[in-house]
Amino acid sequence: MALSTRLELRQSQSLVMTPQLMQAIKLLQLSNMDLVTYIEQELERNPLLERVDDAPDPEAPAPAEAEERDGRGDGPETSEWFENDGAPSSERVENVLDTDLGNVFPDDNASSDRGATEAAPPGVNDWSSVGRGGEHEDYNLEAFVAGEISLSDHLAEQLAVAIVDPVLRLIGHDLIDQVDEAGYLRADLPAVAERLGTDLQTVEGVLTTLQSFEPTGVCARNLAECLALQLAEKNRLDPAMQALLDHLDLLARRDMSQLRRLCGVDDEDLGDMIKEILCLDPKPGHAFGSTQVQTVVPDVMVVPASDGGWLVELNTDTLPRVLVNQSYYQEVSKGARDEEKAYLGECFQSANWLTKSLDQRAKTILKVSTEIVRQQDGFLAKGVAHLRPLNLRMIADAIGMHESTVSRVTSNKYMATPRGIFELKYFFTSSIASAEGGDAHSAESVRHRIKQMIDAESVDDVLSDDTIVKLLRDDGVDIARRTVAKYREAMRIPSSVQRRRLKLMGGA
Repeated sequence: MALSTRLELRQSQSLVMTPQLMQAIKLLQLSNMDLVTYIEQELERNPLLERVDDAPDPEAPAPAEAEERDGRGDGPETSEWFENDGAPSSERVENVLDTDLGNVFPDDNASSDRGATEAAPPGVNDWSSVGRGGEHEDYNLEAFVAGEISLSDHLAEQLAVAIVDPVLRLIGHDLIDQVDEAGYLRADLPAVAERLGTDLQTVEGVLTTLQSFEPTGVCARNLAECLALQLAEKNRLDPAMQALLDHLDLLARRDMSQLRRLCGVDDEDLGDMIKEILCLDPKPGHAFGSTQVQTVVPDVMVVPASDGGWLVELNTDTLPRVLVNQSYYQEVSKGARDEEKAYLGECFQSANWLTKSLDQRAKTILKVSTEIVRQQDGFLAKGVAHLRPLNLRMIADAIGMHESTVSRVTSNKYMATPRGIFELKYFFTSSIASAEGGDAHSAESVRHRIKQMIDAESVDDVLSDDTIVKLLRDDGVDIARRTVAKYREAMRIPSSVQRRRLKLMGGA
């Protein structure tokens, strides 16, 4: 076989992940908050990108005109403020400052504007100094709301009154700094004593003082101590209750027979003791400086349509609007050098791709959401019990997209419906076969049925997992007992034996 050198030309197709395609895929799976952050970074990096809200208003006055209108010019226009006698003109001040002399010269308000004051409604003059810039001026009342006090600040205020000795107060501040949000002290007292150069007894004495602060139960080192502090405040910490607190693990396992023996009480007394514990606060620190829960902002809005269907639209408040400043690009490119033109061309291409990717992202989200609403029309109209089984392939085949695209669209996206706000992935549930050979049932709807059955049970009729399986099969749901147990445990519902004990004790 002879070896030789030759040239061959071959044609083939391949998928190449260009930077622009990677950017479009990245934008597709970002949440609305992450997308805003990404756009802000691009606005700082790319000089050709411009936020729509920042675009110049053609009706806005020129800078020179605005400066003259505001009375900040350095030219002879400032002389118009004064009349012939050199005193400020009342009408000129009101026009330039957009306010009256009552705000400029409050001491002369009673004499110069008495008639207007008497005609104003009660309480109006109290807010006159806030600003009267016109009906279009935004005013933020939240700026006057007092900030929420934190647990650390609340304890420090009590420490300043309870302890006068500066050394003991220093130890108290050190311990307060190690109290978590729930109000528990996460510190090793011997280590604190060694680090501060004092004895353990002194640190324990300061801790005893801290544990007397409000809220009751704060600075406890564990749950039993927290509950004991609250019971002692109510004068209910007797030996039987202390024995119960020493064996909270048995209470968690619902081992009532062992608890009765250790506490030396009967069933009725044990039930009353457990009721008292259930009324206590296991996390007293959460009443102060709790973390503010951010409201979920939906990406898609679903409202009933006039024809009986559903109207699906994007929430424009979550969509950042940017544009490419082509006029600025043309102006700067005129006298630019070669390397500058190359940089501007790269920025121009990147800005165009970003705007196209944002537009494509919005269209894709709307397309997927519309198909989800069409598939889950029963849920929107009648509730969770009518949620249909749905997977990514069904949506992808219906709209002609790949499953990975649908998966990215439904990640970290939320839909506002008449029944509440749900993540798009909530509508994708596995299917459970029908016992009668009909349509399959959604796993979420079956979980909802199980919860409804358990919520409706009475003390004398607590449903076991086998009974729930029988009832579901009578309704046409072919489900196994282990599946019922798995769904029940996922919803943190105790077993039938534990539920019966809790109902007998009045705890459920």
